[in-house]
Amino acid sequence: MATDFDLAICGAGPVGLTLALHLVKYGVAASRIVLIDAKTIDQTIHDPRTIALSYGSRQILERAGAWPIAATAIEQIHVSRRAHFGRTLIDCAQYRLPALGYVTRYGAIVAALHREAERAGIRMLRPARLYALQEQQDGITLQLDGADGKCAIRAQRVVQAEGGVFSEQQAKAVYHDYDQLGLIAHVTCSAPIAHRAFERFTEEGPLALLPQENGYALVWCCRPVSAEKLLALDDNAFLAALQQAFGNRLGTFRSSSARLAYPLGLNAQAATTARTVTIGNAAQTLHPVAGQGLNLGLRDAAVLARHLAMQPATALADFQAVRQADRSRTIGLTDTLARIFASAADNTPSQAVLGLSLSLLDVCKPAQRVLAQQMLFGMR
Repeated sequence: MATDFDLAICGAGPVGLTLALHLVKYGVAASRIVLIDAKTIDQTIHDPRTIALSYGSRQILERAGAWPIAATAIEQIHVSRRAHFGRTLIDCAQYRLPALGYVTRYGAIVAALHREAERAGIRMLRPARLYALQEQQDGITLQLDGADGKCAIRAQRVVQAEGGVFSEQQAKAVYHDYDQLGLIAHVTCSAPIAHRAFERFTEEGPLALLPQENGYALVWCCRPVSAEKLLALDDNAFLAALQQAFGNRLGTFRSSSARLAYPLGLNAQAATTARTVTIGNAAQTLHPVAGQGLNLGLRDAAVLARHLAMQPATALADFQAVRQADRSRTIGLTDTLARIFASAADNTPSQAVLGLSLSLLDVCKPAQRVLAQQMLFGMR
């Protein structure tokens, strides 16, 4: 078994796999790359979590050879404040795109990327847990605990692309607990609007409905006490509560899958040493408002691959400098929406500003274009 590599990528999820495949597209030898993940591929590809991909992320996955995948296109995004003045509608036709984004499953993305990685001959160690890392002057030693016991490998550089969930992370330099839970489920309704996504701001947080399969993926952000109450309701009572919160734009909500909830927070720090770098969720965990987390991570992977392939001697430092603006802008956007607009009480000044802002976005197309550009493509 080979134990010496140019690059070790810790985390074989969408971000880590995309980085590896982009490097191979740039001409880096697949045999010099190793991907390490604590989960088996079977566990990962059966992960049912719903993921919102921007059109820019589709382009990144296409370059990796992992498109098309099973996904529902988002052609319009309707943004509003529940029961208040002001809304905006973003339409893909305004930007001459076939879609603004796509709704898919986490496992579907990984399955497509994994197939390409196997085809390319990229080495994958899974299940294997990294339990120690020693950075030396001439390389890095990684101590792993895998299916066949403990072993050590060497690499010239290590990319940390596995960040875990907010509630299990150590606090980084930029940290904020929003005191919200994200309640997720799949719901159906009597009058769906094909390919239109909804983001509605409520007093306790944003409520998103993303078109998926025969209904909508629901992400409902609310206070922990409210979330616990919603989780405890039977299906009929839960659907009635959702109807009250969202309104009748989609007719009557008819069914709901099992419901889960997870804590929401911001935890970010772009960490780099001479031979290591963090990307994706390991560098920044975001609030799900506007669905920017994975999209930002995929941009990290695409840019880092370019720098590692084109200018390896200064790749990590150059990557951090180039990515600072996109990361700061995206973190600032999501944090502002979550902290100010999405969690202030009714009849407060911030909610009046939100309604006015949504109305202005609808009539001021240049401003809407700037926002859409950031959400669709970021800076890469």
